[in-house]
Amino acid sequence: MENQKILVLGGNGKTGRRVTKLLKEISDAEVYVGSRNGIPPFHWENPETWLGVIEGIDTVYITFQPDLAIPSAPETIQKFTTLATQNGVQKIVLLSGRGEKEAQVCEEIVKSTAKNWTIVRASWFSQNFSESIFLEPILAGYVAIARAKTPEPFTDADDIAAVVTEALLNEKHNGKTYELTGPRLLSFEQAVAEIAQITGREIQFQSLSVDEYIGMLREYQIPEDELWLVNYLFTEVLDGRNSSVTHDIEKVLGRKAKDFTDYVKETAQTGVWDAPKLAETP
Repeated sequence: MENQKILVLGGNGKTGRRVTKLLKEISDAEVYVGSRNGIPPFHWENPETWLGVIEGIDTVYITFQPDLAIPSAPETIQKFTTLATQNGVQKIVLLSGRGEKEAQVCEEIVKSTAKNWTIVRASWFSQNFSESIFLEPILAGYVAIARAKTPEPFTDADDIAAVVTEALLNEKHNGKTYELTGPRLLSFEQAVAEIAQITGREIQFQSLSVDEYIGMLREYQIPEDELWLVNYLFTEVLDGRNSSVTHDIEKVLGRKAKDFTDYVKETAQTGVWDAPKLAETP
C-alpha cells in the first residue's frame, strides 16, 4: 500500500513507541500516534476523541489500556473497531494477552468487525523489570511477588514490536493469530536472580501468596481498579497455563526470539538498574 497511513494507539507505551520508531525507520508509511497528549488527543474512555485520530487512516495498531480483560473492554473495542471500519480503516492489528480468555472476547470482536486483522498475543514483557512495575523494587534491592515459581516465557518488547510492525506493513499476515514468547521458561525468582548476577547487585526476593501480594500493594495505596487487574493476572493468567514456548517470533521474523539473559545484559549497560546514589551530607 503506497503512502500507507498508520495509527499507533498507545504510541508512548512499551510496544507502541518501539513500533512507531521501527515504522519510521524501515517504511515510507505516514505514522500517527494516538495518546492522551497527542494532537488531537485520544482517550479510550471518551469516544468523542476517536474520530479525530482515525480520519484518513488505513491501518491501526491497538494497544488497549489498562488491559483487554477488564469488563468494559469488549464494548469499547466493539464501538471503536466499528467506527474505524466505517471510516475507511482497512486493517487492525490488536495486541492481546496470551492465555487471557477475557481478552479473546475482544479478539473475536476485531475479527468479526475489521476488514482485515492480525492478532498478536504476548506473554509477560521482559521490560516489566526495567520500564514498569518491577523496576522500583529492583532498585530498592527487595522484590516480593506472588506466583514466584510459575515458569513464564518472558518476551522482549523489541521482538513484539518487530512482529507488530511486520503485521502492519505486510498483507501476508492478514487473518493470522500469533502467540509470542521468549525462547525459554523462567520463574520470576529466576529472572530476578539473573538480574542480580549480571548487575552484581544484591536483590532480596520473597515469595508471597496472591492475597499477601494484593495486601502489600493495597498498603502502598494502589487504586482498587488496578488491584483488580493485578489479582486477575496473578490468579487467572499466572497459573501455569502459559508455561510453554512458541516459535511464532522466528516464524515471522526469520530469527530466534531474544533470550532473557541477552535482554538483561543489554539493559544493564544502560545503567537503569544501577544502585541509587545516596546524597552526600554536607
